[in-house]
Amino acid sequence: MIEQTQFVLAVPDFETSIPFYRDALGFQIHDMGDPGWRMYVRDQCRIMAGECRDAIPPAELGDHSYFAYLVVSDIEAEFERVSKYGATITKSLREEPWGMREFGVRTADGHRLMLAQRLSKTTASQDS
Repeated sequence: MIEQTQFVLAVPDFETSIPFYRDALGFQIHDMGDPGWRMYVRDQCRIMAGECRDAIPPAELGDHSYFAYLVVSDIEAEFERVSKYGATITKSLREEPWGMREFGVRTADGHRLMLAQRLSKTTASQDS
């Protein structure tokens, strides 16, 4: 049994990363007792962010650099918040045949993630 999902990311600069995760994605930022690490927390999602100024820039990781697929309860509100922040949308908000309404976003660090909401069975079957 997997009891919790937690991601570990190298971020180039906390001064860029922290405002993005806090303001665009709604995470709380917590100290971890080490100046090179922060914990980004939202609901059941945890991201351990390590400030690694010399790491390969995430934007150079290629097409498969998505690190997370976050299933949320209100995709419209998430899309509105991320758009209002001015984040780069990598995939427009749309319904997919696998029963999800989703969009992709690039973080301020260059990482990519997907946010999605399950479609109701009625909506999903009407699209088939």
